[in-house]
Amino acid sequence: MSAGARTPRRFAAARRLLALAALALLTVLLGSCSGRGDGRTVVKFWAMGFEGEMVQRLIPEFERRNPGIRVQVQQLPITSAHEKLLTAFAGDSLPDVCAIGNTWVSEFALLDALEPLDGRLRATPSLRAQDYFAGAWDTGVIDAQAYAVPWYVETRLPFYRRDLLQKVGIAAPPKTWDEWKTAMAAIKREVGPDRYAVLFPLNEPEPLLNLGIQADEPLLRDGGRYGNFRSPGFKRALAFYREAFERKWAPLASNTQIANVWNEFGRGYFSFYVNGPWNIAEFKKRLPADLQDTWMTMPLPGEHGPGASVAGGASFVLFRGSPRQDAAWKLIAYLSEPQTQMQFHGLTGNLPPRRESWNAPALVADPYARAFRDQLERVRPAPKVPEWERIAMEIKLVGEQLANGRLSVDQAAEELDRRADRILEKRRWMLDHAVKPAAQPATAGEGA
Repeated sequence: MSAGARTPRRFAAARRLLALAALALLTVLLGSCSGRGDGRTVVKFWAMGFEGEMVQRLIPEFERRNPGIRVQVQQLPITSAHEKLLTAFAGDSLPDVCAIGNTWVSEFALLDALEPLDGRLRATPSLRAQDYFAGAWDTGVIDAQAYAVPWYVETRLPFYRRDLLQKVGIAAPPKTWDEWKTAMAAIKREVGPDRYAVLFPLNEPEPLLNLGIQADEPLLRDGGRYGNFRSPGFKRALAFYREAFERKWAPLASNTQIANVWNEFGRGYFSFYVNGPWNIAEFKKRLPADLQDTWMTMPLPGEHGPGASVAGGASFVLFRGSPRQDAAWKLIAYLSEPQTQMQFHGLTGNLPPRRESWNAPALVADPYARAFRDQLERVRPAPKVPEWERIAMEIKLVGEQLANGRLSVDQAAEELDRRADRILEKRRWMLDHAVKPAAQPATAGEGA
Protein backbone atom coordinates (compact mmCIF):
# COMPACT_ATOMS: atom_id res chain seq x y z
CA MET A 1 0.00 0.00 0.00
CA SER A 2 1.28 3.43 -0.94
CA ALA A 3 1.98 6.22 1.54
CA GLY A 4 -0.87 8.22 0.00
CA ALA A 5 -3.33 5.44 0.74
CA ARG A 6 -2.24 5.23 4.36
CA THR A 7 -2.63 8.97 5.07
CA PRO A 8 -6.47 9.13 5.35
CA ARG A 9 -6.43 6.21 7.76
CA ARG A 10 -3.78 7.95 9.89
CA PHE A 11 -5.95 11.10 10.00
CA ALA A 12 -8.99 9.03 10.98
CA ALA A 13 -7.05 7.32 13.75
CA ALA A 14 -5.76 10.67 14.99
CA ARG A 15 -9.28 12.11 15.04
CA ARG A 16 -10.50 9.13 17.07
CA LEU A 17 -7.65 9.60 19.58
CA LEU A 18 -8.40 13.31 19.87
CA ALA A 19 -12.07 12.56 20.42
CA LEU A 20 -11.29 10.04 23.14
CA ALA A 21 -8.89 12.49 24.82
CA ALA A 22 -11.52 15.25 24.70
CA LEU A 23 -14.11 12.90 26.19
CA ALA A 24 -11.75 11.91 29.00
CA LEU A 25 -10.94 15.56 29.73
CA LEU A 26 -14.65 16.43 29.75
CA THR A 27 -15.32 13.60 32.19
CA VAL A 28 -12.61 14.86 34.52
CA LEU A 29 -13.87 18.43 34.31
CA LEU A 30 -17.46 17.42 34.93
CA GLY A 31 -16.41 15.29 37.88
CA SER A 32 -14.38 18.17 39.28
CA CYS A 33 -17.17 20.64 38.76
CA SER A 34 -19.70 18.33 40.35
CA GLY A 35 -17.44 18.12 43.42
CA ARG A 36 -17.35 21.89 43.68
CA GLY A 37 -20.89 22.52 42.62
CA ASP A 38 -22.76 19.93 44.68
CA GLY A 39 -24.30 22.59 46.88
CA ARG A 40 -22.02 21.97 49.84
CA THR A 41 -19.94 24.65 51.53
CA VAL A 42 -16.25 23.94 50.92
CA VAL A 43 -14.04 24.70 53.91
CA LYS A 44 -10.36 25.08 53.11
CA PHE A 45 -8.22 23.74 55.94
CA TRP A 46 -4.42 23.95 55.99
CA ALA A 47 -2.39 21.82 58.40
CA MET A 48 1.33 21.21 58.69
CA GLY A 49 3.43 18.10 58.28
CA PHE A 50 2.47 14.64 59.49
CA GLU A 51 -0.57 16.03 61.29
CA GLY A 52 -1.88 17.40 58.01
CA GLU A 53 -1.78 13.90 56.59
CA MET A 54 -3.32 12.12 59.58
CA VAL A 55 -6.14 14.59 60.21
CA GLN A 56 -7.69 13.64 56.87
CA ARG A 57 -8.75 10.35 58.44
CA LEU A 58 -11.00 12.28 60.83
CA ILE A 59 -12.74 14.34 58.16
CA PRO A 60 -15.24 11.72 56.87
CA GLU A 61 -17.01 11.60 60.25
CA PHE A 62 -17.26 15.40 60.31
CA GLU A 63 -18.74 15.44 56.81
CA ARG A 64 -21.17 12.67 57.79
CA ARG A 65 -22.39 14.81 60.69
CA ASN A 66 -22.43 17.94 58.55
CA PRO A 67 -23.70 16.85 55.12
CA GLY A 68 -23.78 20.43 53.87
CA ILE A 69 -20.01 20.91 54.36
CA ARG A 70 -17.05 19.48 52.48
CA VAL A 71 -13.53 19.91 53.90
CA GLN A 72 -10.60 20.45 51.58
CA VAL A 73 -7.40 19.68 53.47
CA GLN A 74 -4.05 20.95 52.25
CA GLN A 75 -0.94 19.57 53.89
CA LEU A 76 1.86 22.14 54.29
CA PRO A 77 5.52 21.14 54.59
CA ILE A 78 6.71 22.24 58.03
CA THR A 79 9.84 23.88 56.65
CA SER A 80 7.93 26.20 54.31
CA ALA A 81 4.59 26.61 56.12
CA HIS A 82 5.38 29.98 57.67
CA GLU A 83 6.52 31.47 54.37
CA LYS A 84 3.51 30.03 52.53
CA LEU A 85 1.11 31.57 55.05
CA LEU A 86 2.74 34.98 54.75
CA THR A 87 2.63 34.74 50.97
CA ALA A 88 -1.03 33.75 51.11
CA PHE A 89 -1.74 36.70 53.40
CA ALA A 90 -0.03 39.10 51.01
CA GLY A 91 -1.96 37.62 48.08
CA ASP A 92 -5.31 37.56 49.89
CA SER A 93 -5.50 33.79 49.45
CA LEU A 94 -5.49 32.45 53.00
CA PRO A 95 -7.65 29.40 53.76
CA ASP A 96 -10.70 29.48 56.01
CA VAL A 97 -9.05 27.71 58.91
CA CYS A 98 -5.50 26.68 59.68
CA ALA A 99 -3.47 24.99 62.39
CA ILE A 100 -0.44 27.19 63.05
CA GLY A 101 2.47 26.99 65.46
CA ASN A 102 1.66 28.52 68.84
CA THR A 103 4.47 31.05 68.51
CA TRP A 104 2.96 32.34 65.24
CA VAL A 105 -0.35 33.43 66.75
CA SER A 106 0.91 36.83 67.88
CA GLU A 107 2.38 37.53 64.44
CA PHE A 108 -0.81 36.84 62.51
CA ALA A 109 -2.93 38.61 65.11
CA LEU A 110 -0.71 41.66 64.67
CA LEU A 111 -1.22 41.44 60.92
CA ASP A 112 -4.97 41.61 61.63
CA ALA A 113 -5.31 38.31 59.76
CA LEU A 114 -7.08 36.42 62.56
CA GLU A 115 -10.70 36.49 63.61
CA PRO A 116 -11.21 37.07 67.37
CA LEU A 117 -12.91 34.04 68.90
CA ASP A 118 -14.37 35.17 72.21
CA GLY A 119 -17.91 35.50 70.85
CA ARG A 120 -17.85 32.08 69.21
CA LEU A 121 -16.39 30.50 72.34
CA ARG A 122 -19.20 31.91 74.48
CA ALA A 123 -21.71 30.43 72.03
CA THR A 124 -20.03 26.97 72.02
CA PRO A 125 -20.45 25.29 75.42
CA SER A 126 -18.51 22.22 74.28
CA LEU A 127 -15.36 24.35 74.02
CA ARG A 128 -14.63 25.18 77.63
CA ALA A 129 -11.43 27.12 78.17
CA GLN A 130 -11.20 25.86 81.75
CA ASP A 131 -10.84 22.27 80.49
CA TYR A 132 -7.62 23.19 78.67
CA PHE A 133 -4.21 23.29 80.32
CA ALA A 134 -3.89 26.94 81.24
CA GLY A 135 -0.49 27.54 79.67
CA ALA A 136 -1.54 25.90 76.40
CA TRP A 137 -4.73 27.97 76.21
CA ASP A 138 -2.83 31.16 76.99
CA THR A 139 -0.66 30.78 73.89
CA GLY A 140 -3.66 31.87 71.80
CA VAL A 141 -4.69 34.83 73.96
CA ILE A 142 -3.33 38.23 72.88
CA ASP A 143 -4.20 41.33 74.92
CA ALA A 144 -6.96 39.40 76.73
CA GLN A 145 -8.58 38.36 73.42
CA ALA A 146 -8.64 34.71 72.27
CA TYR A 147 -7.44 34.22 68.72
CA ALA A 148 -6.66 30.49 68.72
CA VAL A 149 -7.87 27.16 70.11
CA PRO A 150 -5.13 24.61 70.93
CA TRP A 151 -5.16 21.54 68.71
CA TYR A 152 -2.28 19.60 70.27
CA VAL A 153 0.35 20.58 72.78
CA GLU A 154 3.94 19.53 73.26
CA THR A 155 6.61 20.37 75.73
CA ARG A 156 10.04 19.07 76.71
CA LEU A 157 11.03 16.99 79.72
CA PRO A 158 13.69 14.39 80.56
CA PHE A 159 13.65 10.81 79.36
CA TYR A 160 15.93 8.99 81.77
CA ARG A 161 17.61 5.64 82.48
CA ARG A 162 16.03 4.61 85.76
CA ASP A 163 18.23 1.52 86.01
CA LEU A 164 21.36 3.68 85.98
CA LEU A 165 19.90 6.05 88.56
CA GLN A 166 19.14 3.12 90.83
CA LYS A 167 22.66 1.80 90.28
CA VAL A 168 24.18 5.01 91.65
CA GLY A 169 21.80 5.11 94.60
CA ILE A 170 19.19 7.57 93.30
CA ALA A 171 15.87 6.02 94.31
CA ALA A 172 13.51 8.58 92.76
CA PRO A 173 13.79 10.94 89.80
CA PRO A 174 15.08 14.39 90.85
CA LYS A 175 12.55 17.19 91.33
CA THR A 176 14.85 20.17 91.91
CA TRP A 177 17.96 21.50 90.21
CA ASP A 178 20.07 20.57 93.22
CA GLU A 179 18.74 17.01 93.18
CA TRP A 180 19.36 16.85 89.43
CA LYS A 181 22.93 18.02 89.91
CA THR A 182 23.48 15.36 92.55
CA ALA A 183 22.11 12.69 90.21
CA MET A 184 24.20 13.85 87.25
CA ALA A 185 27.37 13.99 89.33
CA ALA A 186 26.77 10.46 90.60
CA ILE A 187 26.14 9.12 87.10
CA LYS A 188 29.25 10.81 85.76
CA ARG A 189 31.36 9.21 88.47
CA GLU A 190 29.88 5.85 87.54
CA VAL A 191 30.19 6.02 83.74
CA GLY A 192 33.63 7.65 83.57
CA PRO A 193 35.27 10.20 81.28
CA ASP A 194 33.96 8.85 77.96
CA ARG A 195 30.28 8.93 78.85
CA TYR A 196 27.94 11.55 80.24
CA ALA A 197 24.90 12.12 82.40
CA VAL A 198 22.70 14.32 80.19
CA LEU A 199 22.32 15.41 76.57
CA PHE A 200 21.53 19.09 76.01
CA PRO A 201 21.80 19.29 72.19
CA LEU A 202 23.64 22.48 71.25
CA ASN A 203 21.69 22.84 68.00
CA GLU A 204 18.40 23.37 69.86
CA PRO A 205 17.29 26.36 71.96
CA GLU A 206 14.76 24.33 73.95
CA PRO A 207 16.99 22.89 76.72
CA LEU A 208 18.19 26.32 77.84
CA LEU A 209 14.86 27.99 77.10
CA ASN A 210 12.96 25.53 79.27
CA LEU A 211 15.33 26.23 82.15
CA GLY A 212 15.05 29.97 81.63
CA ILE A 213 11.26 30.10 81.45
CA GLN A 214 11.12 28.80 85.02
CA ALA A 215 12.33 32.18 86.28
CA ASP A 216 9.91 34.42 88.12
CA GLU A 217 10.82 37.28 85.79
CA PRO A 218 9.54 37.39 82.17
CA LEU A 219 11.97 36.73 79.33
CA LEU A 220 11.12 40.11 77.79
CA ARG A 221 10.30 43.32 79.66
CA ASP A 222 8.44 46.59 79.12
CA GLY A 223 5.69 45.08 77.02
CA GLY A 224 8.08 43.07 74.86
CA ARG A 225 10.26 46.06 74.05
CA TYR A 226 13.51 44.74 75.54
CA GLY A 227 15.21 41.50 76.49
CA ASN A 228 15.20 40.58 80.16
CA PHE A 229 17.94 37.96 80.11
CA ARG A 230 20.02 39.77 82.73
CA SER A 231 17.31 39.09 85.28
CA PRO A 232 18.49 37.09 88.33
CA GLY A 233 16.25 34.15 87.46
CA PHE A 234 17.47 33.71 83.89
CA LYS A 235 21.10 34.12 84.98
CA ARG A 236 20.61 31.26 87.43
CA ALA A 237 19.35 29.15 84.52
CA LEU A 238 22.43 30.12 82.51
CA ALA A 239 24.64 29.10 85.44
CA PHE A 240 22.94 25.71 85.74
CA TYR A 241 23.30 25.12 82.00
CA ARG A 242 26.96 26.09 81.94
CA GLU A 243 27.79 23.96 84.97
CA ALA A 244 26.48 20.87 83.19
CA PHE A 245 29.14 21.36 80.49
CA GLU A 246 31.92 22.57 82.78
CA ARG A 247 31.62 19.44 84.93
CA LYS A 248 31.34 17.31 81.78
CA TRP A 249 27.94 16.03 82.78
CA ALA A 250 26.87 16.95 79.23
CA PRO A 251 28.86 16.46 76.00
CA LEU A 252 29.60 19.42 73.74
CA ALA A 253 27.51 17.96 70.94
CA SER A 254 24.45 18.53 68.82
CA ASN A 255 21.88 15.97 67.75
CA THR A 256 23.50 15.86 64.33
CA GLN A 257 26.85 14.88 65.86
CA ILE A 258 25.33 11.84 67.54
CA ALA A 259 24.56 9.24 64.92
CA ASN A 260 21.59 7.72 66.74
CA VAL A 261 20.38 9.28 70.00
CA TRP A 262 18.26 6.23 70.84
CA ASN A 263 21.17 3.80 70.49
CA GLU A 264 23.43 6.10 72.51
CA PHE A 265 20.79 6.41 75.21
CA GLY A 266 20.46 2.62 75.22
CA ARG A 267 24.17 2.04 75.64
CA GLY A 268 24.40 4.60 78.44
CA TYR A 269 26.31 7.33 76.62
CA PHE A 270 23.93 9.68 78.46
CA SER A 271 21.20 8.96 81.01
CA PHE A 272 18.95 12.04 80.71
CA TYR A 273 17.62 13.29 77.39
CA VAL A 274 15.36 16.35 77.42
CA ASN A 275 12.95 16.04 74.51
CA GLY A 276 9.34 15.93 73.38
CA PRO A 277 6.46 13.43 73.54
CA TRP A 278 7.02 12.08 70.03
CA ASN A 279 10.03 10.23 71.41
CA ILE A 280 7.81 7.95 73.51
CA ALA A 281 6.97 6.02 70.35
CA GLU A 282 10.57 6.22 69.13
CA PHE A 283 12.03 4.73 72.32
CA LYS A 284 9.42 1.97 72.30
CA LYS A 285 10.32 1.18 68.72
CA ARG A 286 14.07 1.66 68.69
CA LEU A 287 15.32 0.32 72.01
CA PRO A 288 15.82 -3.47 72.14
CA ALA A 289 13.45 -5.58 74.18
CA ASP A 290 15.94 -6.13 77.01
CA LEU A 291 16.14 -2.35 77.59
CA GLN A 292 12.43 -1.54 77.48
CA ASP A 293 12.14 -1.70 81.28
CA THR A 294 15.15 0.54 81.87
CA TRP A 295 13.78 3.94 80.85
CA MET A 296 11.05 6.32 81.95
CA THR A 297 9.96 9.94 81.69
CA MET A 298 9.95 12.52 84.48
CA PRO A 299 8.73 16.10 84.94
CA LEU A 300 11.34 18.76 84.35
CA PRO A 301 13.10 19.69 87.60
CA GLY A 302 12.91 23.32 88.73
CA GLU A 303 14.85 25.46 91.15
CA HIS A 304 12.67 24.57 94.13
CA GLY A 305 10.48 21.74 92.84
CA PRO A 306 8.96 20.49 89.57
CA GLY A 307 9.56 23.28 87.09
CA ALA A 308 7.73 25.00 84.28
CA SER A 309 8.39 24.42 80.59
CA VAL A 310 7.42 26.01 77.28
CA ALA A 311 4.01 25.28 75.77
CA GLY A 312 4.63 24.24 72.18
CA GLY A 313 2.33 22.64 69.65
CA ALA A 314 -0.22 24.01 67.21
CA SER A 315 -3.57 25.80 67.43
CA PHE A 316 -6.58 26.38 65.20
CA VAL A 317 -7.21 29.89 63.89
CA LEU A 318 -9.96 31.39 61.75
CA PHE A 319 -8.81 33.86 59.15
CA ARG A 320 -10.63 37.19 59.17
CA GLY A 321 -11.17 37.25 55.41
CA SER A 322 -12.94 33.89 55.24
CA PRO A 323 -16.59 34.03 54.05
CA ARG A 324 -17.13 30.54 55.51
CA GLN A 325 -16.32 31.17 59.15
CA ASP A 326 -19.42 29.47 60.52
CA ALA A 327 -18.67 26.22 58.70
CA ALA A 328 -14.97 26.45 59.58
CA TRP A 329 -15.83 26.97 63.25
CA LYS A 330 -17.87 23.76 63.20
CA LEU A 331 -14.75 21.96 62.01
CA ILE A 332 -12.69 23.46 64.86
CA ALA A 333 -15.35 22.44 67.38
CA TYR A 334 -15.41 18.87 66.02
CA LEU A 335 -11.63 18.45 66.02
CA SER A 336 -11.58 19.85 69.57
CA GLU A 337 -14.02 17.29 70.97
CA PRO A 338 -12.34 15.03 73.56
CA GLN A 339 -13.26 11.90 71.62
CA THR A 340 -11.78 13.32 68.42
CA GLN A 341 -8.65 14.40 70.26
CA MET A 342 -8.31 10.87 71.60
CA GLN A 343 -8.53 9.52 68.04
CA PHE A 344 -5.97 12.05 66.85
CA HIS A 345 -3.60 11.03 69.65
CA GLY A 346 -3.96 7.42 68.52
CA LEU A 347 -3.05 8.42 64.97
CA THR A 348 -0.14 10.73 65.73
CA GLY A 349 0.99 10.36 69.33
CA ASN A 350 0.44 14.11 69.81
CA LEU A 351 -0.73 15.14 73.25
CA PRO A 352 -4.27 16.53 73.65
CA PRO A 353 -4.54 20.00 75.23
CA ARG A 354 -7.78 19.24 77.11
CA ARG A 355 -7.74 17.53 80.49
CA GLU A 356 -10.86 15.52 79.68
CA SER A 357 -9.12 13.97 76.69
CA TRP A 358 -6.54 12.47 79.00
CA ASN A 359 -9.18 10.03 80.22
CA ALA A 360 -8.54 8.03 77.06
CA PRO A 361 -7.57 4.45 78.02
CA ALA A 362 -4.46 4.62 75.84
CA LEU A 363 -3.19 7.66 77.78
CA VAL A 364 -4.29 6.45 81.19
CA ALA A 365 -2.47 3.16 80.64
CA ASP A 366 0.73 4.69 79.23
CA PRO A 367 3.26 5.16 82.06
CA TYR A 368 5.50 7.25 79.81
CA ALA A 369 2.75 9.80 79.18
CA ARG A 370 2.07 10.46 82.88
CA ALA A 371 5.00 12.81 83.31
CA PHE A 372 3.80 14.84 80.34
CA ARG A 373 0.31 15.03 81.87
CA ASP A 374 1.91 16.38 85.04
CA GLN A 375 4.18 18.76 83.11
CA LEU A 376 1.32 20.22 81.07
CA GLU A 377 -0.14 21.71 84.25
CA ARG A 378 2.99 23.89 84.44
CA VAL A 379 3.60 24.88 80.84
CA ARG A 380 3.98 28.56 80.01
CA PRO A 381 3.62 30.34 76.67
CA ALA A 382 6.68 31.80 75.00
CA PRO A 383 6.72 35.62 74.82
CA LYS A 384 3.93 36.79 72.52
CA VAL A 385 5.85 38.94 70.09
CA PRO A 386 6.24 38.22 66.37
CA GLU A 387 10.01 38.39 66.73
CA TRP A 388 10.18 35.60 69.29
CA GLU A 389 11.39 32.81 67.01
CA ARG A 390 14.32 34.97 65.93
CA ILE A 391 15.17 35.63 69.58
CA ALA A 392 14.93 31.90 70.34
CA MET A 393 17.57 31.25 67.69
CA GLU A 394 19.84 33.72 69.48
CA ILE A 395 19.30 31.78 72.71
CA LYS A 396 20.60 28.71 70.90
CA LEU A 397 23.64 30.52 69.49
CA VAL A 398 24.60 32.26 72.72
CA GLY A 399 23.93 29.06 74.68
CA GLU A 400 26.44 27.24 72.49
CA GLN A 401 29.09 29.88 73.24
CA LEU A 402 28.29 29.62 76.94
CA ALA A 403 28.58 25.82 76.89
CA ASN A 404 31.95 26.03 75.12
CA GLY A 405 33.29 28.46 77.72
CA ARG A 406 33.62 31.36 75.31
CA LEU A 407 31.22 33.46 77.38
CA SER A 408 30.68 33.77 81.11
CA VAL A 409 27.19 33.76 82.58
CA ASP A 410 27.19 37.55 82.86
CA GLN A 411 28.54 37.95 79.35
CA ALA A 412 25.94 35.54 77.94
CA ALA A 413 23.10 37.39 79.65
CA GLU A 414 24.39 40.73 78.39
CA GLU A 415 24.85 39.38 74.87
CA LEU A 416 21.34 37.93 74.78
CA ASP A 417 19.87 41.25 75.86
CA ARG A 418 21.93 43.06 73.22
CA ARG A 419 20.76 40.73 70.44
CA ALA A 420 17.14 40.75 71.58
CA ASP A 421 17.11 44.53 71.88
CA ARG A 422 18.40 44.85 68.33
CA ILE A 423 15.72 42.49 67.00
CA LEU A 424 13.04 44.40 68.92
CA GLU A 425 14.23 47.84 67.80
CA LYS A 426 11.50 48.31 65.18
CA ARG A 427 8.86 47.06 67.60
CA ARG A 428 9.96 49.63 70.20
CA TRP A 429 9.83 52.48 67.72
CA MET A 430 6.36 51.58 66.52
CA LEU A 431 4.95 50.99 69.99
CA ASP A 432 6.48 54.21 71.28
CA HIS A 433 4.97 56.10 68.35
CA ALA A 434 1.58 54.41 68.82
CA VAL A 435 1.73 52.83 65.36
CA LYS A 436 0.57 49.26 64.95
CA PRO A 437 3.76 47.39 64.02
CA ALA A 438 3.96 45.27 60.91
CA ALA A 439 4.88 41.67 61.62
CA GLN A 440 8.07 40.37 60.10
CA PRO A 441 8.77 36.74 59.16
CA ALA A 442 11.09 34.89 61.48
CA THR A 443 14.68 34.64 60.22
CA ALA A 444 16.68 31.92 61.91
CA GLY A 445 20.15 32.86 63.04
CA GLU A 446 19.91 36.62 62.52
CA GLY A 447 22.33 38.48 64.74
CA ALA A 448 24.80 35.62 65.13
